[in-house]
Amino acid sequence: MIKLLSAICLSLLTVSAGAQDLAPDALIKSISDDVIGIIKQDKEIKAGDRKKINDLVDAKVLPHFSFARMTALAMGRNWRKANAEQQSALVSEFRNLLVRTYSGALSTYKNEVIEFKPLRAAAGDADVTVRTQVKRPGSEPVSIDYSMEKTPSGWKVYDVVVGGVSLVTNYRDSFNAQIHDGGVDGLIKSLASKNRALESQTGNKSK
Repeated sequence: MIKLLSAICLSLLTVSAGAQDLAPDALIKSISDDVIGIIKQDKEIKAGDRKKINDLVDAKVLPHFSFARMTALAMGRNWRKANAEQQSALVSEFRNLLVRTYSGALSTYKNEVIEFKPLRAAAGDADVTVRTQVKRPGSEPVSIDYSMEKTPSGWKVYDVVVGGVSLVTNYRDSFNAQIHDGGVDGLIKSLASKNRALESQTGNKSK
């Protein structure tokens, strides 16, 4: 499931400066169509070039995610226990972890078809859910819903729910356990360690 999520999350690529003016569902649909074309044509990405995929994610995906809110949601009540410096470090490490997780699965794209559900939102809503269903030949459809908030710089994703499972709250139990054992600094060290391990794997696979 995380592999499928990873490929779909990369659909949030920047298409143009005018993307800020699009409705949230139109934005994701437009970007999805573009990135699927890139995935199909880029042989290096399809071959699993982790460095190229990481660079792609870092440059194009991140502007459409609200990582501060994602991290706060994943931390739950523990977010208030972290000071400003710790919160900044947590956002950075969690961001890196999610990016590396996504990029590690991009090459698994196998001609999925994305079906967009009608957007249920009233004019002026600043928090909406864009609902999609991903279909792959020979497999059951999987729902992927994007929780989005309107910001001064456009619509941002702050959670992705795959098959009813929230990406950010899925981390909450493990974060709580690590904070219980080692405090906020212990969680930061754990995330940093995971990122170093993933970075090492990426380096090995890029050679």
